[in-house]
Amino acid sequence: MSHTTAAAGEGQSAADYVRANYTKYEFGVPMRDGVRLMTHIYVPKNDQETYPILLNRTPYGLRPYGVDNQSREPSRIMGHYAREGFIFVFQDARGRNGSEGEFVQVRPHQQGKSGAEFDESSDTFDTIEWLIANAPQNNGNVGLTGVSYDGFYAVHGMVDSHPALRCVSPQAPMIDWFIGDDFHHNGVFYLASGFGFLAMIGQKLEKPTRQFPRPFDYETPDGYEYFLNLGPLRNIREVLGSNVGYWEDLEAHGHYDEYWKARTPLPHLEDVKPAVLTVGGWFDAEDLYGPLAVHRTLGAQSAGTDHHLVMGPWSHGGWHRGDGDGLGPVRFHQKTSEWYRAQVELPWLNHHLKDGPAPALARATCFETGTNVWRRFESWPPVEAVATPFYLGEGGALSKGEPSAVEAFDEYVSDPAKPVPHVPHIAMGMTREYMVDDQRFAATRPDVLVYSTPPLEEDLTLAGPLTAQLWVSTTGTDSDWVVKLIDVYHGDFPNPDPNPAGLRMGGYQQLVRGEPFRGKFREGFDNPLPFEPGEPTFVQFELPDVFHTFRRGHRVMLHVQSSWFPIGDRNPQTFCDIYTCDERAFVKATQRVWRSREHASRIVLPVLRSGF
Repeated sequence: MSHTTAAAGEGQSAADYVRANYTKYEFGVPMRDGVRLMTHIYVPKNDQETYPILLNRTPYGLRPYGVDNQSREPSRIMGHYAREGFIFVFQDARGRNGSEGEFVQVRPHQQGKSGAEFDESSDTFDTIEWLIANAPQNNGNVGLTGVSYDGFYAVHGMVDSHPALRCVSPQAPMIDWFIGDDFHHNGVFYLASGFGFLAMIGQKLEKPTRQFPRPFDYETPDGYEYFLNLGPLRNIREVLGSNVGYWEDLEAHGHYDEYWKARTPLPHLEDVKPAVLTVGGWFDAEDLYGPLAVHRTLGAQSAGTDHHLVMGPWSHGGWHRGDGDGLGPVRFHQKTSEWYRAQVELPWLNHHLKDGPAPALARATCFETGTNVWRRFESWPPVEAVATPFYLGEGGALSKGEPSAVEAFDEYVSDPAKPVPHVPHIAMGMTREYMVDDQRFAATRPDVLVYSTPPLEEDLTLAGPLTAQLWVSTTGTDSDWVVKLIDVYHGDFPNPDPNPAGLRMGGYQQLVRGEPFRGKFREGFDNPLPFEPGEPTFVQFELPDVFHTFRRGHRVMLHVQSSWFPIGDRNPQTFCDIYTCDERAFVKATQRVWRSREHASRIVLPVLRSGF
């Protein structure tokens, strides 16, 4: 089949090209229950060809509305591929902006639907059914894409999928809002980002609207100050108002109950028919858990699915934003986003939607940070990676040697009134760059334990998830435990060039991975238990995957702490309902991390290559 090439209009901006070469349509597409969903369709004006459909469903609105109104900045996927010959379709999710119906956050999938029963899977099916029958010049093939919340809709779309749906690309999909994406990590409420999200799109809509909520006024640029002054989580209800209904759900479901279990699509990823390209970023602050979980689940539950994984050195959605040559002061020395779009995404779309040649994709295509090279694997994590324990030792040592002391520990006082900041500078929310921020500011605090290897004699490459296995005790009855894996640069590491901020990269402590864990969930996220004060207790949790090489001369460092604020909410250090407790529940606690023969704390690293 012939298709449009990038030759025409090469000198135009993406917005100008779309205005000149596409016709915009606006429809209320009917669902099986009679509800109509606002849908924008952009069709190439060249009516001598037919084109595949690229569908994106979203809760964030379709700016601007009206067939005569075109965006000054097209959506990223349309901006990148408008010249390639696709019909672009964007749809307001049920109950959002221009669409009728009731919006339900992370609406559960319904097995065995009948009649007018609906969910996100059926809304996607009904949309595709209508598009195939009504979208001008379509060739009968549909691709479904989406980043973040849109990625959640894309995952649901591959369940009980329409026969015309040839391929799906969930990109940074949010998959489980209690375990690892957006609102919670291991039961810890992600305060700064969660509050900002609810303030933005948490309001209930009584009827379809083309207006967008005003940004929330924090009245300060300092998120640490704002959220500390906000006090206990119970005060959020007063600040956001009664119209943010989802906050009531969060308050009512403080552990991993049936409410949360019903809202992950992972159990339904069986016998998936479309080809799947799952995309994520190693430095995605919002949704790193989701893409890895989707890829892993497809491998376990849907063996016949043609599925591939791409993980690059990106922040949230970074593969469609900019050229991907760095994040903060950390440089990757190549345009990773441009490479992905040209060498992976576009060939993959053309193959499945236009009968183009099959791209030579490995099962997993992953960028190795530290060395800054792309690698190909036939499985992820690589089978060659060896789970290798590194033990916390005397004098802040981190080594493969098991401790021999009969009784040994390190301790600190954790004070909820003075939590450990998550960034070294003033910031309102969860910055993209925090995922690689310099941790030297935290290493000097008395409430942060620091463990480090000597300078490495050879490169050390990690590929896969990390597992923290800590023996801890607290004088309280609950506690959070935050573990951070850090790459300590050698002393003469070159500074950025240019370097307007005057950064000094020698000794830079780059965050490679950090993750909190709410200690009361150590026996299961559905089974909160108090700590026995002073009693050594085993706490184990997983940190999301890394693919990183610590270069020769660098050091591997570990931080252990009990707060990470305001990225995570404050644990009162009293066993209670954190969503509803008041100020009286917040107490200081003395925390111990044990490193004895009987109680050996360690982190298990997935070592792929090592001369250590």
